[in-house]
Amino acid sequence: MAELNVESEITGAVWKITTEIGARAEKGDVLMILESMKMEIPVEATQAGTVVRILVSEGETVSEGQPLVRLSD
Repeated sequence: MAELNVESEITGAVWKITTEIGARAEKGDVLMILESMKMEIPVEATQAGTVVRILVSEGETVSEGQPLVRLSD
């Protein structure tokens, strides 16, 4: 079973987590929303899979390239 981390494309704050552990995500599904410079940036699944881990929490500041969610196929 292969696992893949979905990473942040920006530095910002986790505004809202829209998925949960065990949820099935299709490529392009929004997993969470980041806020940076008063803009909301959706974080999308880069491939289909099951959410096995959420690595951040709402309100947390994240850096570009930081793993946010782990998917398993």
